[in-house]
Amino acid sequence: MNQKVTKQRWLHLIPIAFITYSLAYLDRANYGFGAAAGLAKDLHITAGTSSLLGSLFFLGYFFFQVPGAAYAERKSAKKLIFWSLIAWGLLASFTGMVTNIKLLFVIRFALGVVESAVMPSMLVLLSQWFTKEERSRANTFLILGNPATVLWMSIVSGYLVNSVGWRWMFIVEGIPAIIWAFLWWKLVDDKPRQAKWLTDKEKAEFEQQLEKEQQGIKPVKNYGEAFKSKPVILLSAQYFLWSIGVYGFVMWLPSIIKAAPNMDMIETGWLSSVPYVLAIILMFTASYFSDKTLNRGAFVWPFLLIGAIAFYVSYAIGASNFWLSFILLVIAGGAMYAPYGPFFAIIPEILPRNVAGGAMALINSMGALGSFVGSYIVGYLNGATGGFGASYIFMAGSLFVSAILTVWAIKAAKMGKASSNVKISA
Repeated sequence: MNQKVTKQRWLHLIPIAFITYSLAYLDRANYGFGAAAGLAKDLHITAGTSSLLGSLFFLGYFFFQVPGAAYAERKSAKKLIFWSLIAWGLLASFTGMVTNIKLLFVIRFALGVVESAVMPSMLVLLSQWFTKEERSRANTFLILGNPATVLWMSIVSGYLVNSVGWRWMFIVEGIPAIIWAFLWWKLVDDKPRQAKWLTDKEKAEFEQQLEKEQQGIKPVKNYGEAFKSKPVILLSAQYFLWSIGVYGFVMWLPSIIKAAPNMDMIETGWLSSVPYVLAIILMFTASYFSDKTLNRGAFVWPFLLIGAIAFYVSYAIGASNFWLSFILLVIAGGAMYAPYGPFFAIIPEILPRNVAGGAMALINSMGALGSFVGSYIVGYLNGATGGFGASYIFMAGSLFVSAILTVWAIKAAKMGKASSNVKISA
């Protein structure tokens, strides 16, 4: 491929994708800081209700994934994400203005609905701009918006809460998404043929290469047929369990750290950011070698297994040694994030373009359901037991089973010969 075109695509699209998903993640994950900083106390919310509020986002996120992907595939990811940016920025800011718990329930659910289109739409967009040799890294730069955002959000939110309170934290952190929507509209094109920054020859050559990749993939008529395939079912179950671990961790890490003796919100913010530094390093490493070898499974299940073991050992140590337990939580957090790029490269390599976006949306929606279960049950277990040991066991078990399902799903894809020219072995 023309090196100029390759460089242009990476420099033009990847920073935009990263910033967009980063803003989406900011406005869903900062609830954990609000809850730890006084939101629950000020609105007289019990521990159980606070868990439900934190997880309600994912229930809204669950229901609207597939419709969003269908719209992005058949019409425009660009348009869908533009309106989503504006809507979620407004909803995130409104969170800081609520005085009524019922309104907070509505806002959290609506935020999930609005943001549900973002991940599948972005994956569809990237699959139309990057080849299979690049896709794991492209996905990683997109999903890097998740740990990178939590890293700086943990620090910034800690300072904002300490300086102006939890209400202004939500208001201030919702505004950037609204501003970014208009930059997004100006900078992004749905497909290479629409790009003004490529010549006609460059557009034709690149789209020809993408079409050539589709020739080795078994045709699938529609979403119904794709959704019934064994690899898609197994990957949906796998991502459900994986997300239990990830979002139980993300939503409740600040509260876990804050419970340590003499820990204030600024220290909590700094310590909460540490796992995401490791996550970023491991995400780049896993995606680089996955693209080099075109082997996806080997860069997914081992990391999930490591995360499960780290959670369990952290539980076994308990509160007797905070710093050793914290180091193990850092390892668990980093390991859980590492496989995202290779994982989301699997589906476009085993299913044709007409159904790949819908299949990724279905899998991501099951991840949203797992996120709901994880963030709610982890919060419930923390409140019911008065400690964090039970939730560690819950997250460890979920990650362990997800590692097993990864191996099973990839073997099923290989046996089905859905992809004849891509090495995805476990």
